Amino acid sequence: MIAIGADHGGYKLKEEIKKYFDKNNIEYKDFGTYSEERTDYPIYAKKVAKAMVDGVAEKGILICRSGYGMTVVANKFKGVRAASVTSVDYAKSAKADDDINLITLSGDNTNIDDAIKMINAWQETEFKGGRYKERLDMLEQIENENMK
Repeated sequence: MIAIGADHGGYKLKEEIKKYFDKNNIEYKDFGTYSEERTDYPIYAKKVAKAMVDGVAEKGILICRSGYGMTVVANKFKGVRAASVTSVDYAKSAKADDDINLITLSGDNTNIDDAIKMINAWQETEFKGGRYKERLDMLEQIENENMK
């Protein structure tokens, strides 16, 4: 299941992504926001990342104006590996090299067609493992040392 969330800057794109998910029977849970009324991105990034940590969702998608604020918040949660994705190639390499389990998108700079292509590329790409897994093990060690 995919946890999805957005602030007011990502609301419209989130709603379009949900339509695509509904049409294609992709399981998701919407963690808000539920309108274009001004709100704060950390609220929704926290909800989605916490859902992942708690095992409610395996993956996450967050959308704000730039995608960057959401990325910062999500990476504060142990086990969440978030990256801002701006192209299909970045979506593929994020998953293949770093096993990124949460992507962030820019509501201001991403149209629905590109968003769907990036989401699909991210979901369809396999993690390479091997030396890349060794790096993730190092990351986990850093998390264990610094995230109590």
